[in-house]
Amino acid sequence: QVQLVESGRGLVQAGGSLRLSCAASGRTFSDYAMGWFRQAPGKEREFVGAINRGGGLKFYADAVKGRFTISRDNAKNTVYLQMNSLKPEDTADYYCAATSTARFYTTPKSGDIYNYWGQGTQVTVSS
Repeated sequence: QVQLVESGRGLVQAGGSLRLSCAASGRTFSDYAMGWFRQAPGKEREFVGAINRGGGLKFYADAVKGRFTISRDNAKNTVYLQMNSLKPEDTADYYCAATSTARFYTTPKSGDIYNYWGQGTQVTVSS
């Protein structure tokens, strides 16, 4: 129903910044809440941030709170993840995901509620 393509991969030094984008196509973008997840080698996929359909409600993992900002531009069918003060432990493949389920409002951090996923983009933070 929706296709997601991430961009913004890169290598950045610790303390630096990087902005990821996720462009959506298919169904009406504004019908979907969006999430960002990441997976480091040898680790399980973990929640990073999420934003509701209108953009007024946001959630963040404790590990990134205060450093990362999620936003969306429904006119551009795009969700963003601005990453500041990056740390080596932020190194991972980052994925955007979409969901239209109302369960977003009770369990927005659960990967199980997201039914559409992008292909991922690599972020490497060096020390």
